[in-house]
Amino acid sequence: MNAHARPHIEKILAHMTTLPGVYRMLGKDGELLYVGKAKNLKNRVSSYFVKTIEHPKTQALVSRIYDIETLVVRSETEALLLEQNLIKLHRPPYNIMLRDDKSYVYIYISADKPYPRIASGRGKGKHQAGKFFGPYPSAVNAKDTLLVLQKLFNVRQCENSYFAQRKRPCLQYQIKRCSAPCVGLISPEEYQQDVANSLRFLQGDTKELNQELIQNMEAAAEALEFEKAVFYRDRLALLRDVQANQAIYKIKGEADILAIAYQAGVTCVQIMHVRNGKMLGGKSYFPDMQGDDLGQMLNDFMANFYFQVADEVPSELIVNVELPDVKELEQALSQHFDKKIQIKHKVRETRAEWQELAQMNVQHGIKVQLANHLQLHERFHQLEQVLQRAVDRIECFDISHTMGEATIASCVVFDRGGMRKRDYRQFSIEDITEGDDYAAMRQALTRRYSKHMLPDVLLIDGGKGQLNMAMQVMQDLGLSDQAFLVGVSKGEGRKPGLETLHFTDGRKAQLPEDHKALHLIQQVRDEAHRFAITKHRAKRDKRRSSSVLEAIPGLGPKRRRDLLTHFGGIQGVLKASEKDLSLVPGLGAVLARTIYKVLHE
Repeated sequence: MNAHARPHIEKILAHMTTLPGVYRMLGKDGELLYVGKAKNLKNRVSSYFVKTIEHPKTQALVSRIYDIETLVVRSETEALLLEQNLIKLHRPPYNIMLRDDKSYVYIYISADKPYPRIASGRGKGKHQAGKFFGPYPSAVNAKDTLLVLQKLFNVRQCENSYFAQRKRPCLQYQIKRCSAPCVGLISPEEYQQDVANSLRFLQGDTKELNQELIQNMEAAAEALEFEKAVFYRDRLALLRDVQANQAIYKIKGEADILAIAYQAGVTCVQIMHVRNGKMLGGKSYFPDMQGDDLGQMLNDFMANFYFQVADEVPSELIVNVELPDVKELEQALSQHFDKKIQIKHKVRETRAEWQELAQMNVQHGIKVQLANHLQLHERFHQLEQVLQRAVDRIECFDISHTMGEATIASCVVFDRGGMRKRDYRQFSIEDITEGDDYAAMRQALTRRYSKHMLPDVLLIDGGKGQLNMAMQVMQDLGLSDQAFLVGVSKGEGRKPGLETLHFTDGRKAQLPEDHKALHLIQQVRDEAHRFAITKHRAKRDKRRSSSVLEAIPGLGPKRRRDLLTHFGGIQGVLKASEKDLSLVPGLGAVLARTIYKVLHE
């Protein structure tokens, strides 16, 4: 049974308990590789060492296992909770980590008095007090809702710093998307009514809003206030358009609908969100999971998703397959989020429509991903033909700086599943001559491969010089026999398709512009460039913004902080006039003039 297990692992398996619990896979140096839970520890852990395991990720894990530790618990629920706590604490490299996505987008109505603002933000209540609605699957969904609210109720959406500075109405007032509370063109009582209507809209209470708008329109018409009547008529028409587009939102309630599909090595999970009876859209995930048991795969995905990523969980989860550990998962989620949560498989009426919609989307998502997956496999295959070697993992390095300032080296990772963003790394380069790309690359490669294993192919964005320097680093690290390096230099005019490949034996190759192997190399190199330049710009702008203010005489740490807070950051300070600067508490006209001159003259 345990044909792949090494002798010391076989001894561990022989004495392992059959009780439920958590197991931890450890590497040779004691590093934690993987955390898992099991109803029966002996059976589950033994399954890793059978001949039939084909998934490359599992094979790679098994090849690195040196020791296995277990912890017995009283129930599967306890095992699940413990497993998730360990994953969140240690982030083992072989666990499914869904950290690429930031927190969900929420719409919130702030607690500012007497004129609250409506805006969107990530993370429920993390940085802003107020009432929150969502989550929305993307910023686009939230933006569309904010636009409707602007047109309907004219509640302000501007930043508080901008609001406080206004002396006359802005463009939003001119195009009838704000009632200009900043300059007192609406009373606090009237404004609060618009805020209350916005709340009702976000909570799905549109029926009473319809009636109220009709009454206001008729009352205005009877009073011969035709302009006001037209205003209410337009609002009513917009609200009805929104209701028509939301015909699927038939009942109140909150739920997440999850559908899973698996085909040809690709797993897709579609999550759709219903809040206050409204379907807020959905999102596709492609976890690194394979197998025939869709129920078990979705069970594992849900545990990871709701414990690691989600800010909240609705009281109802609807799935398209039956889960094997549904009661344990319900108990664990209910305990973790301190609310009763139900997971349903067989549903009717509107919930069945939601389930069907999620099923349609997951099938569409897997078709699109499968097409990309097959194309990527073909690109890897063509690259193997060119290089005459097996290629499962590629890493690429790039250097980014502005005239030597804020130098950043990036390392991006691709495998046959595409971008491995969790394995990306960025290196802040210090203690070199400014603008010395060779020294920067040397430092990045040394830091990376003195601790990490080499990939099958290491791409260096540069020509013969950078390649020779990389070869020297490999030699210094004692890895020259293991490393396979390829330099990629840009063609004439830096035109894509004219790249030249440089090999360590001195050979050069220029692939045809339509060659799939070249497309893969370009994709990896461009991603390394994007990753490096994004971090570089952030580092450069932070350094510049802080250093330029620090150089202004009389502007100490407290005043710098007050200045940045007042204008919402360095960009707001740069846009401010001398008069705007003088209005910041504690600055005064003289210091404001000095700041303006330093920043602009």
